Amino acid sequence: MRSNALFQQYTWLVNLLIRYKKLSLEEINKHWLKTHISEGQPLARSTFNRHREAIVDTFGIIIECDKKDGFSYYISNPEVLGENSIQNWMFSTLSVNSILSESKGVHDRILLEQIPSDGHNLHQFIMAMKQELCVQVDYKKYGDAEVKTMVLAPYFVKLFKKRWYALVKYTEPDAKLFTLAFDRIVSLTILDQPYVYDKDFDPAGWFEHCYGIVRSDDVPVQKIVIRAFGREANYLRDLPFHSSQKEVNTTPDFADFELFLSPTADFYTPLLSRGAAIKILEPLWLANEMKQQHLSAAQLYD
Repeated sequence: MRSNALFQQYTWLVNLLIRYKKLSLEEINKHWLKTHISEGQPLARSTFNRHREAIVDTFGIIIECDKKDGFSYYISNPEVLGENSIQNWMFSTLSVNSILSESKGVHDRILLEQIPSDGHNLHQFIMAMKQELCVQVDYKKYGDAEVKTMVLAPYFVKLFKKRWYALVKYTEPDAKLFTLAFDRIVSLTILDQPYVYDKDFDPAGWFEHCYGIVRSDDVPVQKIVIRAFGREANYLRDLPFHSSQKEVNTTPDFADFELFLSPTADFYTPLLSRGAAIKILEPLWLANEMKQQHLSAAQLYD
């Protein structure tokens, strides 16, 4: 069976158990036979068990059997599908791919956003991380006329706003981490030059208090309070700016949200994009910065 078809079956099975929590194999089969992927054939127990093993290997999702509850099957470690986990990203991507593959009859009515990426460079970078080997990167910044060649230690990758970023450092002992955008990498080569990765380093913690991929020691973490007016409050409830965000005040006309992060310049863009739908209450310097940015923009139309 083609790998795409198998992945389609894996994602269907996991989504089914996410939806219904617990099902016996007989109940799973009733749902299975209603799908086109079954091709009218029941899901054999041996095939089902192979799928369970493959799902563990591929996504780290464990499907257990509760023998005390009618031999029903359930996902025993749903926490691996947490919002920011790699398993969640992989599973969501394959689930969407499965949906799209079923939608060929209406493919011209499904519009996708083009994402700048280079799968080859991303793959090479990840291979270098796995082997703990340095990479040679030819990189061209926005606005630069020339390409810069660097030898770097690859530390980790991050996906943000549909763009892939590489976190790297030079090979000197006291070198600091910095960020490269994969779509600005001209070429990337794995070198036969090992580096020592700090096993105590926490990639997730590196950006814990950042809005996106900009981290600055010059901008301390601080409390930010944002007032959202009207329907904008609903948008912020569904799509928070940051994982620390929580609602601290609610009225019929507005809601106040509190978050703790380092408000670097990249955080200004989503704030400004809300226009008059939000107001910064704290800190005062950020409120003044937003006011000045809006005034400067308004003057362009004078």
